[in-house]
Amino acid sequence: MIRVFITDDHPVVIEGIHSLLQNEKDMEWAGQAMNAQSCLGFFVNNTADVVLMDISMPGMDGLELCAIMKEKYPGVFILGLSTFNQGLYIKKMMENGTSGYILKNSSRGELVKAIHTVYAGGIDFSGEAGAALQEYQRSPLQELPALTSREKEVLELIAQGFTNPQIAEKIFLSSFTVDSHRKICWQN
Repeated sequence: MIRVFITDDHPVVIEGIHSLLQNEKDMEWAGQAMNAQSCLGFFVNNTADVVLMDISMPGMDGLELCAIMKEKYPGVFILGLSTFNQGLYIKKMMENGTSGYILKNSSRGELVKAIHTVYAGGIDFSGEAGAALQEYQRSPLQELPALTSREKEVLELIAQGFTNPQIAEKIFLSSFTVDSHRKICWQN
């Protein structure tokens, strides 16, 4: 049995993936965490074979968490799970020890294949993620990706002095999403 754990700050993503995997005969749900600290806390007394890890989370992001997990628990396979399909993020996750990267818009089949591949010691990228990484590696200027219009909107509101909750209310997003956009703005 492949014990699968997920770290993502969106309950609907956790519930959706749990639902997608519950009928897989060779997979078992090990648990879930909505932030890095909860994930690390779980692994103090428990284990899993494959961790699906979001990049953008409040507090410590998935990039940093991935590096810590690989240092503390080298036998755990990590599969990046994100909406970000920019080559730089994929490359950084790989540098920090992930065994693959799958986008949240991937199919159930792609997810199951990716889990099996990384559990077997291989490396797996969803189609779009693999293409984004190849494009990034071919690019002579490996710069940070440009900000999206939503990220620019959040950055402008930050510059005007609005807090995350105020921005969230103003542009109809969750505070977690605003925090994610804020982090991306500072990385750029």
